[in-house]
Amino acid sequence: MNKQIIKNVEKGIFFGLICAVILSFARFDTKCDELRQGVLRLHILANSDSKADQELKLKVRNKILEVTSDCFADSDDLAGAINAARANINKITDAALQTVKQEGYDYTVRAGIEKNYFDNRDYDGFTLPAGVYNSLTIRIGAAEGHNWWCVVFPGVCLPAAKKGSLEKSVSSASAGVAKNASKYQIRFKTAEIYEKIRYRISKK
Repeated sequence: MNKQIIKNVEKGIFFGLICAVILSFARFDTKCDELRQGVLRLHILANSDSKADQELKLKVRNKILEVTSDCFADSDDLAGAINAARANINKITDAALQTVKQEGYDYTVRAGIEKNYFDNRDYDGFTLPAGVYNSLTIRIGAAEGHNWWCVVFPGVCLPAAKKGSLEKSVSSASAGVAKNASKYQIRFKTAEIYEKIRYRISKK
């Protein structure tokens, strides 16, 4: 076998490996996208990063989790969860505002359904990939402080509610990716870099 044939074989093998990697990542990203489209996140932004404002954020969080414990019980999919959040948005806003006032602050509170970008985030027992998600967003005052987040649909972060599971809103294959993130560390990081670049370009 001459050198040219050997080089051609090597190029073919290399090209095949590249194609296999691309296809593998494409399948992984499809599962990640199903996760992004299958959950509703709760996103609470503090007024600032001061100790007092961060403590206030957590008190607002506790109140929101309390008043929303049953809001999503009858939701079968993301659309239903978003509708439930919108139907209860006044109750949610009033509860947060009441907590703020009880703590002696005069901050405004804004609540709504938004699409927000999140980096890879680990939670108790699973990881959500970076990307844009639907979120029930609570903004306290200037909303310039560190945020707190969880997942309200399915109800995996509502301590007062019946625990849900990711399989309620996504396929078992996609849920398996989230629950076994340690097996996909490089892919998760690659997806995070890609999603961050894509998000920044979309904002220009």
